Amino acid sequence: MKRPVAWGAPPAERADAVRNRLHLLNTARRMLAEQGADRLTMDALAERAGLGKGTVFRRFGSRAGIFQALLDDDEHAFQEQVLSGPPPLGPGAAPLDRLIAYGRARTGFLVEHRDIARAALGGSRPVPIRRRTPMSQVHVRMLLGQLELAGADLDMLAVQLTGALDGPVLLYLSSEEFTDAVEEAGSRIGQAWQDLVERACRP
Repeated sequence: MKRPVAWGAPPAERADAVRNRLHLLNTARRMLAEQGADRLTMDALAERAGLGKGTVFRRFGSRAGIFQALLDDDEHAFQEQVLSGPPPLGPGAAPLDRLIAYGRARTGFLVEHRDIARAALGGSRPVPIRRRTPMSQVHVRMLLGQLELAGADLDMLAVQLTGALDGPVLLYLSSEEFTDAVEEAGSRIGQAWQDLVERACRP
């Protein structure tokens, strides 16, 4: 017998659970800033936050879950900037300017979060390729639709442009060649995105 489909919004999280989540995330961010990703463990987070290990385990499930929660939290803030922040990343700028700004901001986000993204894999994959971000393809496709690109297959172009973001950036930065030049590499990736978009999106 099939279970009935649940309609409506999911039940609200308890106030104490919300407070614990925020407290744990803020504590984890401080530990990252002070000690780096390698020192952030379930036990260390519980001790630093003054909470039981069971509370940390129920919230995150594993050490990788801590990093995934941090990544998801920052991802949400990034998406808010895209949807309602100031232009050119947010609404109000020309489509091409927004597309360039999005790619630069997206690759910058991944460069900044590269250690968190790798730790979120939990050692399950040796290559630090991040899962595809659905918002990227939807947003890129929307902006392409606002450009005058007669005859272009906008759906496939959106797939190909999105492929230049997310995973490949982390793979590129995993090279030892860029270990001590991350800022320079991030700048080069951002400029390469702009060059790609300006060439691909000529009317």
